[in-house]
Amino acid sequence: MEYMLIFNESTAETDRRDDPADAAYWGAWNAYVMAIFASGCAKSGNGLLHPRTGTRVRVEGGKRQVQDGPFADTHEHLGGYFVIDVPTLDEALEWAARAPCASAGSVDVRPVLPRPTTPAA
Repeated sequence: MEYMLIFNESTAETDRRDDPADAAYWGAWNAYVMAIFASGCAKSGNGLLHPRTGTRVRVEGGKRQVQDGPFADTHEHLGGYFVIDVPTLDEALEWAARAPCASAGSVDVRPVLPRPTTPAA
């Protein structure tokens, strides 16, 4: 079963991304990324740049509205994700608990919607 691990970091943790010399922050994430890929369960994943680099699009009344980040004042920010393929939810939860942001933010674990099958022609 595929699960998406959605990494939410606190504002303080997100700000640590700006310091490439922050050995504790980057060391923890590098170790986690290496472990999840070494396990063979990682299907895909990416970290995301700071929320201030984002752009939000809405369509209201048929008109596109664009807002540059950061957005609403929040205590957690989407920092990245992995899609993993593991046999059980318990294994997905184990990987989520190992993420560095699990102690200072949170990790959402969501089953991936299976791709629709198309009938044979």
